[in-house]
Amino acid sequence: MKDKGHFPDFRFPPILKKLKRGPQIILPKDLGVIVSYAGIGRNSIVIDAGTGSGFAAVFLGNIAKKVYTYEIRPDFAEFAKKNIIRSGLDNLVLRQKDVFKGVKEKADLIMLDLPNAEKIFRSKFNLAEGGYIVSYLPNFEQVKKFVEAARKKNFETFTIEVMVRELMFREFTRPQTKGLMHTAYLTFAKKQVVQRPIQNVKKK
Repeated sequence: MKDKGHFPDFRFPPILKKLKRGPQIILPKDLGVIVSYAGIGRNSIVIDAGTGSGFAAVFLGNIAKKVYTYEIRPDFAEFAKKNIIRSGLDNLVLRQKDVFKGVKEKADLIMLDLPNAEKIFRSKFNLAEGGYIVSYLPNFEQVKKFVEAARKKNFETFTIEVMVRELMFREFTRPQTKGLMHTAYLTFAKKQVVQRPIQNVKKK
């Protein structure tokens, strides 16, 4: 509600307000959906590729047990390093490395904010049973490449878009004419579980 011209800012959680904006970030509307659909919790291990400003790594680190975040650009890595320090979290590991050259950590979630995310399926990674690989891609052509690459490796996929439109409360109530619409498509890839036939046990 309006109060002397001031609108409370609920759009960013407090931990992200500590950080400085630099390279383009993944917004909470998308991060929250990734966390909920992938089932990330306090015992989860996460790999975040394409650190950028470090907002996603900090958001995930505030929930998960451990986050390994990969950034190939030295300038972005240095910027993210300072934001990680600002966050006060001690469960984040920043690596200036190309994630497609292979990762050793066993993860429950591999999140890719990279334009060529489909390359993950041609690289070495260690995904926990039931874990997800999630891509954050702004256009259909990129999503198609990711989905095709995932299916070739026997991953099931689904893709969604998250849009937010707030309500206006004045003398009348209606949706805002503008909203936080397209940012990117989220594609979730999960390894297909092969159902093994149940063998008949002979009774003695």
